[in-house]
Amino acid sequence: MKKSKKPQPASSAIIERDGRYLLVLRSNPPSADMYAFPGGRGEDRETPAETALRELFEETGIRGEKPLLFATYDLPGRLDAPDSPSFFLSVFKVRADEAAIAVASDDAASVGWYSAEEIANLPAPDSVRECIARLEAERARRSA
Repeated sequence: MKKSKKPQPASSAIIERDGRYLLVLRSNPPSADMYAFPGGRGEDRETPAETALRELFEETGIRGEKPLLFATYDLPGRLDAPDSPSFFLSVFKVRADEAAIAVASDDAASVGWYSAEEIANLPAPDSVRECIARLEAERARRSA
């Protein structure tokens, strides 16, 4: 049976604290060994916002709230792996308790808070880099 080429739903969560963004180091494909916002594949009957909050909690132990859609991406499968899935990624800005401590779990090898300058030097997907650029532009406008 041939696999459906319909993109799989996925979501991720952006949490920012004092100019630093929460990223996880992925341990599993398709983004193994890359830094990304906490996130993953949607489950049956789950909204994209629910996926973002669930994945945030599973990967970091942080309970998010009030997800606000920030960006969407059509992510094609890998060219070197024709059967690899494509994804429709929904990225949400999420609020969380300022005192909540992130602890790596699920498929996150590690977690950390990184500045835009640090993220520029990390292996990260283009979607993360684009979101960081937009977020930093928003921060600059607010402080101007």
